Amino acid sequence: MKTKITIITTLSLSLLVCGWFLWNHREQTKAIERSRNEEAAPPPEAINPYGGAEIKAVVIPSENNTFGYDIYVYGSVLVHQPSRPGLPGRAGFATEEDAMKVADLVIKKIRNNEMPPTMSIEELQELGVLNN
Repeated sequence: MKTKITIITTLSLSLLVCGWFLWNHREQTKAIERSRNEEAAPPPEAINPYGGAEIKAVVIPSENNTFGYDIYVYGSVLVHQPSRPGLPGRAGFATEEDAMKVADLVIKKIRNNEMPPTMSIEELQELGVLNN
């Protein structure tokens, strides 16, 4: 009788230990899977909040009869640029068309999640907006 109890106790403990090892293995597998999923997710900076945003440009008057622009995202001003970016002084562009060319490029940069949407002198020269 004592042998039967010992065998039953040993089997019970063995099943309990095996069950614990199986449960622990399952949890480790889940943890590995979670870490793989986190690694596969795009980093937060790769998520573009402006890809499908409602964005529009408005030409605004500036000093000495020149023009700048405002960029609106969902109706709120994201960029207020009354002067030529990257250049000294407070004067804007010579024509409304020049201001809109630059604003269009800024919108393109925003849509590509280039934040902040800076403009270089070379880009302004390529657009042909510095000669006026």
